[in-house]
Amino acid sequence: MRSPITFTGNPLDRADAVRSDPARLAALWARGGRLLQMEGLEPDLDGGALIWTEAGEAPKCETVFLGLDVSGIGHFAPVPAPDQASTAPASFNLWQALNGMDHGEIAIYGAARALVGWHARHRFCARCGGATAPAKGGWQRDCGACGAQHFPRTDPVVIMSVEHEGHLLLGRQPRFPPHRYSALAGFVEPGESIEEAVAREIFEEAGVKVRDVRYVASQPWPFPSSLMIAAHAFADDPALTIDHSELEDARWFTRAEVVEAMHARDRGEDGAAFSAPSRTAVAWHLLADWLED
Repeated sequence: MRSPITFTGNPLDRADAVRSDPARLAALWARGGRLLQMEGLEPDLDGGALIWTEAGEAPKCETVFLGLDVSGIGHFAPVPAPDQASTAPASFNLWQALNGMDHGEIAIYGAARALVGWHARHRFCARCGGATAPAKGGWQRDCGACGAQHFPRTDPVVIMSVEHEGHLLLGRQPRFPPHRYSALAGFVEPGESIEEAVAREIFEEAGVKVRDVRYVASQPWPFPSSLMIAAHAFADDPALTIDHSELEDARWFTRAEVVEAMHARDRGEDGAAFSAPSRTAVAWHLLADWLED
């Protein structure tokens, strides 16, 4: 059975009605609330598990409400200082830890990281520049000067596999590990549909025109706060014109080469035609979906 998509499957009830009730939030905090232990944007872990502190024992800090567990216990996360809210990718140690963490806990952490990072980076109003304060349990910030309301943002990103006569188009960016190839990706721009963004990004990066764009899956990606929208498309002409300001390389791979790379990745072996993306990325699921289809 294929593994679940990383950062999905959050077991907490987001409890929107509770967010809007300061008295209920205060009661949840006082009656056994749990505060996630974090160092900046990275979690403190104990044997691969998240660490929670009794709210009453936690140092005073700005917090956000993450939700309720099945027992009705409130879970919260601390907002870091702005200088601890870097938008850089997760550390190598965190990626290593994610491989051994419970799927639901990874999803809780992903939501917490995206939310508290947004708070740390958005302390001032985009309309007037005044200071903002958290509201609705941390799912909103209000400006005390002009009254504007601000909400956590999620940036949509398309990530897509492209097929031509049994071959799959994959590319590599300079920042990738050696030999790594993955699905092409790019941000959805204002006024675009998902299908239009897929077609534009593939043409811009690889010079390939595509048709019949099909949605495959999605993945929250809290680095800093994106929604990866995975799609598959078909190309009639395999000729490539690579934009080297975006990609270091792009190539068409056979089904056999993709199979070999996926199996090598799972076994920790070298020698395949390319190094496949990690199982933590929705790109891995795109490749698996193509092989199964």
